[in-house]
Parts: sequence; C-alpha cells; structure tokens
Amino acid sequence: MKSVLPQKIAKLAEQVVAENKAAGRVIATAESCTGGLVAAAITEVPGSSAVLGSGFVTYSNEAKMKMLDVNSDILDTFGAVSVAVAWAMAQGALKKSGADIAVAISGIAGPDGGTEKKPVGTVVFAVAEKGKDAEDMVGDKIQFGSDKSRADIRAYATLHALGLLLPPAP
Repeated sequence: MKSVLPQKIAKLAEQVVAENKAAGRVIATAESCTGGLVAAAITEVPGSSAVLGSGFVTYSNEAKMKMLDVNSDILDTFGAVSVAVAWAMAQGALKKSGADIAVAISGIAGPDGGTEKKPVGTVVFAVAEKGKDAEDMVGDKIQFGSDKSRADIRAYATLHALGLLLPPAP
C-alpha cells in the first residue's frame, strides 16, 4: 500500500510537499472538521519533514481558544464555522508555529449539526502567510452539499485545503 488516503489526496499532497520544499516554505495546519487529514496527507509523503512544521487539531471551541488564541468574542459573534474564525485559526497557527504559511479549516461534516444558515457540508478555509498584510487574507466558504457523506465532505475539504497550500506560480 502506497498511501492510506485516496489517490487524489495523496497526489496533491506530493505536489504540495515538492513545491513548498522548492520554495523553501514551512507549512502549519489548523484543522477542525478534517481532524488532521491535511497534515496526515502531507506526512504520507517522504521528505515531508522539510515542509510540515506543525499541525493543530482544534475540534472544540475551547481548543481553538487555548491552542490558537482564537478570541471567544469571534467565536460567539460569528460561530466556529465562519471565515472570521478560520482566519483567526490560521493567524494563530502561523504565530504559534513560526511557519511561513498556515491553512485553517472549520466546517460541518454531518450528518448532524447543520442549520438553515450553515447546512451540513458548509466548510470555511483561511490562509495566513508570514509577512503578508492581514488585509490580503485568503478565505473561502464552500458548500460541498448536504447530500454528501461525512467522509466525502472531509475529503473534499482536505483537497481544497491542500490546494490552498500550493505556492503561487512563478
């Protein structure tokens, strides 16, 4: 067995490692609904230790506050599944790890937990980069579909987060 993860995820993780290694960038992840799948995908790749500095799995709000310094006011105002919280998670991961780039993921993988405003399948992402102005935030909110399985939503979120870690084309 070459990878415990689906081939599409493993292949993109190989690209993330190769391109970030070439760019001299160290990565951090801050994951909620993916439960560490992004970091796991990266560590499937030989040589990933040159690229992955830290991975934070902050499933609960308490963990987000303790491990990543996410302000409780942000959580109370916007909810855990918001670009604002994902941005705070990415900033916290960047600061705590000393990495060059951090990606954060929070979402509702289901089958329970969805609301009318945030149905199952809603996932938010944010990227923070060392030396970049906070005004240049990269954030996404994607609705993968409430008809998808929990596993599908987590896999799609992992793929999207890995894509966000690719360095810009020269």
